[in-house]
Amino acid sequence: MFIGEYKHIIDPKKRLALPSKFRGELGNKVVVTRGLDTCLFVYPMKVWEELATKLGTLPVGEAGTRSFIRVMLAGATDVELDNQGRILLPEYLKQDGGLKKEVTVVGLFNRLEIWDTEKWKRYKGQAEKHTGKIAENLGKLGIY
Repeated sequence: MFIGEYKHIIDPKKRLALPSKFRGELGNKVVVTRGLDTCLFVYPMKVWEELATKLGTLPVGEAGTRSFIRVMLAGATDVELDNQGRILLPEYLKQDGGLKKEVTVVGLFNRLEIWDTEKWKRYKGQAEKHTGKIAENLGKLGIY
């Protein structure tokens, strides 16, 4: 399980070291794709295969569904971790995520998210303002 926030630097060769505590669970290869809210998603191969299978079964007759599938699958790339646990971020994903040099890698149960650190701070600040209301709604569903 992936949890926590970790600050990292994208080096001049567009390599990003993933948190060492996650590397065993990630394996040697991961999938990086466009995420939601202007970040990147990083999936272990097994989790990605399960998600891609689900996406592949969605009805393509709806424009919104088609768009979502295209964004997630067309934007995806599989990358290998090097001996130091780094991945090479393709330029198009770096641009799509608005990533500069300093990033925050966020663990979210079965995936990681890569955020530009300043964007993450702003997003988290806004989200924290609404956690009480979100918790109430989750409580009605029996989740929290």
